[in-house]
Amino acid sequence: MAGDDGLTGFMPPPLPDAAWVLHSMYEHELGPTDVSFAEYQRAVLNGSGPDIIPGLDPADIFGGTPGEHPGPRWRRLRWAELSQRTGDPVAHEGQLPSYRSFPSLRMPSGWPVGITGPAEGSLDRTDWNRLIDILTEHSPQGAETTCLAYYNPLLHGATEFHNLHVRAGTLADAKALYDHPDEDGWTPSNLWARNRAWVLCTDYDLWATKVAGPTPLIDTLLNDTHIEAIRLPWAF
Repeated sequence: MAGDDGLTGFMPPPLPDAAWVLHSMYEHELGPTDVSFAEYQRAVLNGSGPDIIPGLDPADIFGGTPGEHPGPRWRRLRWAELSQRTGDPVAHEGQLPSYRSFPSLRMPSGWPVGITGPAEGSLDRTDWNRLIDILTEHSPQGAETTCLAYYNPLLHGATEFHNLHVRAGTLADAKALYDHPDEDGWTPSNLWARNRAWVLCTDYDLWATKVAGPTPLIDTLLNDTHIEAIRLPWAF
């Protein structure tokens, strides 16, 4: 499938096509502020409250659950919109979507409060569920497609290098992986059909998931109204 050691996930070649599913980010109704997340967190821990940024409740920032929509005062912020706003490309040529994306948005101590950066190394629940639906639609056996899921050792604190987590099942089981008690809310580093018709990789260090498979599958991802996906010619 790939020639590396799988420490952060096995990156597949195109089979025969590929796209990158961009991990979700969200924007608060107040928009980005001139205070970074790290600065805001320090201020709250030091006893400051809603007066730090008028109209912003600390519960809006710290009250969410990882992998879930952050709350009613937040909206999905698409990468294309943020790219148009900032002038930064989604990924600079030769790079992949990661903490290097949107350099003009970064402050000395991180992104501004008011925008949640994409999850690193894991998909949000809604994106994961939609991706499974699309894979099901493009698999001849549908929900009964047998597949395997691999979790890289870094998802387990870099302590289980000799006890690799690989789970077997069908696409009908895949959505339940999000709540698997032994995987701490991470989506798999790799999920692939046993017949290798398609394979995905969510690298531990990236803000996007590579999906490799037949062109009709990739075209569906690129044109989906929920999932935001792009082709990266230099990372095909």
